[in-house]
Amino acid sequence: MEVITFDSETFKEIMKNLLEIRSELKQRAKLNPLSETWLDISEACQLLKISKRLLQSYRDNRILSFSQINGKIYFRASDIESLLNSHYIDKNRRK
Repeated sequence: MEVITFDSETFKEIMKNLLEIRSELKQRAKLNPLSETWLDISEACQLLKISKRLLQSYRDNRILSFSQINGKIYFRASDIESLLNSHYIDKNRRK
């Protein structure tokens, strides 16, 4: 592992920039809270490459969260990503 050193002024400048970036991201999230991508059933099935029936089973068994408005079902893309990540098997993981 390589160790990199900074003088204190450089470190302060880096920290200042990081705090500004953090502040900007928080502001953008407040301005656009619906930036989350929502998918309908067809889009979710296509993304996961599964049938509508299996997607229905995921809803029934509370494997995948959803929202329903006037009979139309929507899924958050981040929930689908979380489901995939929770079942991820690392090739380097020991058995």
